[in-house]
Amino acid sequence: MFDIILYTFLLSISPIGEARAGIPYAVLNDLHVGWAFLVGLTGNLLVFPLLMWLIDTFSAKLWPNRRYRKGVVHFSRRAKKGVGAEVEKYGFWGLMVFVMIPLPGTGAYMGTIAAYVLKIERRKAFLATSLGVIVSCIIMAVGSYYGNLGWKSL
Repeated sequence: MFDIILYTFLLSISPIGEARAGIPYAVLNDLHVGWAFLVGLTGNLLVFPLLMWLIDTFSAKLWPNRRYRKGVVHFSRRAKKGVGAEVEKYGFWGLMVFVMIPLPGTGAYMGTIAAYVLKIERRKAFLATSLGVIVSCIIMAVGSYYGNLGWKSL
């Protein structure tokens, strides 16, 4: 049981799966959907503060390096293009909707990077990302629960 909770947390905080992978993993391994939701949500909510800290720390120390600066500028342009004009246009609400859509490439990691690149105020960005993660986790928990019920009835 503890190993399922740990793996759920690690999947939910990882950039590969986020809670979109952690919650279904837990539900399919017979962890109660409430616990799966809580652990997945907790892991996914930690992404914003940890990633912002990493971005700030690395940028402060490595910005004088020309190769790093060139890579960041390239990545920022790419991220801005990938996030779309809607997030830039609608700000808080656009970021929240972008994060809450449970599709690959739209989640807390990309939302945090988008907030940094688009220079959205940190408190607003954290709130928008958090609300998006909560809605996404609800969608995944409900979908995983009913999907697991259907799977077991076969």
